[in-house]
Amino acid sequence: MREPDFDEIPFHARAIEDLGFDVMHTWDHVGNGPAPLAPLVAMAQATTRLRVCPLVLNNDFHHPVHLARELATIDHLSGGRLEIGIGAGHSFNEYEAIGVPFDTPAIRKARMGEAIEILRSLLEGDEVVFHGTYYRLDGVKTMKSRQTHVPLLVGVNGRRALSHAARHADIIGLTMLGRTLDDGDRHEVKWQVKRLNETVAHLRQEAGSGWARLELNVLVQAVVVTNNRRQAAEEIVARIPGLSVDDALATPFLALGTYGEIAEHLIACRERWGVSYFSVRDYAAFAPVIERLK
Repeated sequence: MREPDFDEIPFHARAIEDLGFDVMHTWDHVGNGPAPLAPLVAMAQATTRLRVCPLVLNNDFHHPVHLARELATIDHLSGGRLEIGIGAGHSFNEYEAIGVPFDTPAIRKARMGEAIEILRSLLEGDEVVFHGTYYRLDGVKTMKSRQTHVPLLVGVNGRRALSHAARHADIIGLTMLGRTLDDGDRHEVKWQVKRLNETVAHLRQEAGSGWARLELNVLVQAVVVTNNRRQAAEEIVARIPGLSVDDALATPFLALGTYGEIAEHLIACRERWGVSYFSVRDYAAFAPVIERLK
C-alpha cells in the first residue's frame, strides 16, 4: 500500500464536486491511511457545495463526548456541510492490534445506540445527563454544531439495531452483510432480494410516521461498465456463495451494465426500496452515470 498523498485530498474534493457528486467520504480503519476526521476539513475548505461524511466511524474507537467536540468543530469549519456516519465496528483484527476487546455484535450495537443518543443531544446543544449500560454522563455540555440538525447516518444490520436507527438516525446505511470472515475484513454477503424486502419493511414499520424523513444509503461494492449485464452478474455470483444471478442484477449493492443501464438500475432501486443515497468507491468511473441521472 502506497503512502497517502495528502496534497491530493483537495484535488479529489474539487473534482468530485465538479462532477456533480453531493458527498465525499472518509473511512475509519486502523492502517496505513488517513484518520477519518481531519481530512473532512480539507475536503470542505477546497469546495463550496460538497458535503463531507465519514463512512463510517467505528463507535468503539471514539468516546461520544470527545467525538461530539470534534464533529461540532468540523461542522463549523465546513460551513455546516458535515454529515456523520457511524457503525458498530467489525474488523476484529483491528481490535486485537490495539488491545480493545471485540465484544459480541449485540453488545457493540447496543453501545453504539447509546452513543448515538448522546451525540445527537450534545450536537444540538443540550446539557446531557445519561446513565446507560456503557456510558455515564453527569451534566456534560459541549459546543453546539453549526447546523441545527446534523444528518446522522447509521450503518448497521440486525433487527434490534435497525429499529433503534429507524427512530434516531436520519439516514440508514444498509449493509446487508453477515458475519465477518476469517480475514477480519470481508463478510458473508446477504444481498438477496427477499432479505432486502424484509429489511426495508421492518424499517418502515419501526419508523412509523418518521418513515418519510428517513433516507436509505448503500455502498455500491462494484461498478462494472459492460455491454453484458448478465455476464458480469454471473462472474460476480461465481465468487459469492448463495447469491443468484437474478439477485445480483437486482441488488443496489452492484452497478452493472452500460452507463445508461446503471442509471436506470439506480432509479429502479429508488422506486422499489426507497434507496436514494448511493456511495461509490471509484468516482471517475461512476461520473458518466451522474450525467445520465441529471
